[in-house]
Amino acid sequence: GGGGVGQDFVGFSPHIWPLPQEELEHLNQANEEINRVELQLDDARTAYRRILSESARKLNAQGSQLGNCIEKARPYYEARRLAKEAQQETQKAALRYERAVSMHNAAREMVFVAEQGVMADKNRLDPTWQEMLNHATCKVNEAEEERLRSEREHQRVTQLCQQAEAKVQALQKSLKRVIVKSKPYFELKAQFNQILEEHKAKVTALERLVSQAKTRYSVALRNLEQISEQIHARRLQRLIVRRASPVGAEASPQHAGSEVGGTGGTHLGTECPPGDTLSVLSLQTIASDLQKFDSVEHLLGLSDATSLNSEELEEREQRRGGQGHFKHHRSISL
Repeated sequence: GGGGVGQDFVGFSPHIWPLPQEELEHLNQANEEINRVELQLDDARTAYRRILSESARKLNAQGSQLGNCIEKARPYYEARRLAKEAQQETQKAALRYERAVSMHNAAREMVFVAEQGVMADKNRLDPTWQEMLNHATCKVNEAEEERLRSEREHQRVTQLCQQAEAKVQALQKSLKRVIVKSKPYFELKAQFNQILEEHKAKVTALERLVSQAKTRYSVALRNLEQISEQIHARRLQRLIVRRASPVGAEASPQHAGSEVGGTGGTHLGTECPPGDTLSVLSLQTIASDLQKFDSVEHLLGLSDATSLNSEELEEREQRRGGQGHFKHHRSISL
């Protein structure tokens, strides 16, 4: 998006409808943030691609100098990576086990409290304590199952971690010469990986900000559209009431003249107070900015007299006297 969305809801009646200025500000703020953050996102993506390309080029040059010792040493580094992952899984399993033990202890405490309550209240036979005891007993059984399950899982991953560490130690002994020779390549690779991870995290964070700003933009846009539709429906309802009234029923004579006697067509300015007129003109501007297309669904079943198209009304005046009714071709455009 480029500039701000239309700022001219002048004459809007805040006592009848919510003031759209606040939604317009939300829309413009979200639009500005989208533009700003998307520029930062483009820069971050460009920087990531540049670093990735430079990393590949420098690693390739380093690999050419060192020769095939890199491929020979690769199984050792792969084993180290797997051992690190196994260690992380072991830590997660240990946390799950500790949590299960804590839940089991808490459930047992609940059983103890419930048993004390049952013993103290056994003469009155209060069912509340018995229900609490049953519930606490079920919790103990569930917690016990989880504790045993997490304990078995912790033992399993711990064994895998030990096996992975043993493999690392064995490869370190058998591949010691090529590991030392290829060390510059893998150290450089680790440095580039760290830099790339940092840039990738920045790209991800900016993508999230863009998504959030677009969501706020959509919400503000939808709110403005709802306000426009409310005013649209309200004006149509007022027109229906006026058209249904007998000629001359209006309190103001100038209103009656504009309704039935004018030859220049019906004008928006004579249909409602000046403030309301300005609001409709403003809504025409904002509707154009929001690229809101016309809809005729709300006009189904209404009489032709509800059309506000002045050209069609002029045509109707010319054909008055037996020419029959004409059908409007578009609805009121906000």
